[in-house]
Amino acid sequence: MGKALEGVRILDFTHVQSGPTCTQLLAWFGADVIKVERPGVGDITRTQLRDLPDVDSLYFTMLNSNKRSITLDTKKPEGKEVLSELIKQCDVLVENFAPGALDRMGFSWEYIQELNPKMIVASIKGFGPGPYAECKVYENVAQCAGGSASTTGFDDGPPLVTGSQIGDSGTGLHLALGIVAALYQRTSSGRGQKVSAAMQDGVLNLCRVKLRDQQRLEHGPLKEYPQYPHGEFGEAVPRAGNASGGGQPGWSLKCKGWETDPNAYIYFICQAPVWANICKVIGKEDWITDPDYATPDARLPRLKEVFDTIEEWTMTKDKFEAMKILNDYDIPCGPILSMKEIAEEKSLRDTGTVVEVDHPKRGKYLTVGNPIKLSDSHVDVGPSPLLGEHTDDILRSVLKFDEQRVAQIKASGALGDPKKAAAE
Repeated sequence: MGKALEGVRILDFTHVQSGPTCTQLLAWFGADVIKVERPGVGDITRTQLRDLPDVDSLYFTMLNSNKRSITLDTKKPEGKEVLSELIKQCDVLVENFAPGALDRMGFSWEYIQELNPKMIVASIKGFGPGPYAECKVYENVAQCAGGSASTTGFDDGPPLVTGSQIGDSGTGLHLALGIVAALYQRTSSGRGQKVSAAMQDGVLNLCRVKLRDQQRLEHGPLKEYPQYPHGEFGEAVPRAGNASGGGQPGWSLKCKGWETDPNAYIYFICQAPVWANICKVIGKEDWITDPDYATPDARLPRLKEVFDTIEEWTMTKDKFEAMKILNDYDIPCGPILSMKEIAEEKSLRDTGTVVEVDHPKRGKYLTVGNPIKLSDSHVDVGPSPLLGEHTDDILRSVLKFDEQRVAQIKASGALGDPKKAAAE
């Protein structure tokens, strides 16, 4: 079987994280992704957070695998000419520039449609239309504006951002879905269209349960939050610490070794149907029938005591021992895994969720693989491209330029330093 997106060609004008997340996912599904980069510079993340001198950073390599790179100076007439020809040969243009950047380059939506009426133009911006549309947005700004930070952390502390890149990578995933939907619609309409995803919108979509709780708050206290029944609720959804946020109370509990290992914890959920099993495991069988603990409503005002008692048991086991025992009783739980443990987890290697890749300059490194598995579209995660690695190939095989035309474009400097290009 071929790849799911085989035959689709993506013109990748993205940089940093949100856009590259999107285009890398499309590349994993088989699309030919052509990454357009500035000569001599490239994506800014090539040099950000470097751990090895003169080698593309892990920041870049882990967001740009399976792509091809062409260097192009679009300020030069010859560069604009090459870009125009690429637009004619591609199905989708993806960008995460500042608002209006494509227009200033001379490639408005109207002009792109003249070049290729079937072209899909997909964009990531920080905010959608409104008072903040022109604002510059980074990951943590998106988390704050999208509702995540105000609802993350403990009630007696400041708002917190999460370590998950829900603003950047989360929005990239949303945009990829929009692109695939637009490609599908094009099969019947024959037309291209604009696809947009705002980072604020993407974060809010991932925080929808908190918008749910904001409306529930108007009708009384949120009983599954740790503030109930002893704390006070204000006008907005509060921070809930490690509470599960659903109908089944949960909390992070210490395990053996917590004094020296910051990740010696397990997340434990007091699911009502297995309450009797929980009581048996922790040696509190009298709670099964005790009216103060026998029902979920009776336990709500006593949850701190309940979790403190369960923690006395979990502290006698390491997190993996605890997980095995609890799973034997169908009690929902999960170990707090460190990044070191995840990197070393064999099952994640076996499924291709964590992949070892061989880079021509870096050597072997670990990266994430495709989190979405298709039975008929196997993903082979390859290395990220070197800057401009595929420039000649794209000019010849995609645009069908002859040797004379390639030489003229090189001499113009539109691909980078003409002297360096001639030496190569």
